[in-house]
Amino acid sequence: MEQPGKLIIEPIGIVYNGVQESRDASFDWSGITSQIELEENYSKYTRGLEGFSHLWVIFWIHRASKKKLAAEIHPKGDKTLPLVGVFASRSPNRPNSVGLKLAEIIRVEGKLITVKGLDALNGTPVIDIKPYSPGYDSVSEFRVPPWSSSFQNG
Repeated sequence: MEQPGKLIIEPIGIVYNGVQESRDASFDWSGITSQIELEENYSKYTRGLEGFSHLWVIFWIHRASKKKLAAEIHPKGDKTLPLVGVFASRSPNRPNSVGLKLAEIIRVEGKLITVKGLDALNGTPVIDIKPYSPGYDSVSEFRVPPWSSSFQNG
């Protein structure tokens, strides 16, 4: 397989909220309100976004610890759950520290997007945003392992 050259991704904005330090996996982000401040040149890119209830935020988990990178983990750090490969988890400690979260849109004002439920620390670089679209983003038939049902809402 041919390998691509160097991958360069520039942030389009930054997350601002009151969460300064990493939290344990049980932390409830659903009540956290964040503001995504886009770079000035992206202020017109949000036109029409206010008509959506939710958006996907793709971000760089800039404070993930690469020292602790492990191939297998217990999901959410819960040792009662089975040991699984990191790709079968939502662990922030990944080969590439890319985060993905569906967040509720509260308000869109040009380059400022206020959202609720985004699990990103203050200062987190945002790579991209996309509106939630049920036709693309949901499936009617799916499966998850039994152990994952203990945290499906988080």
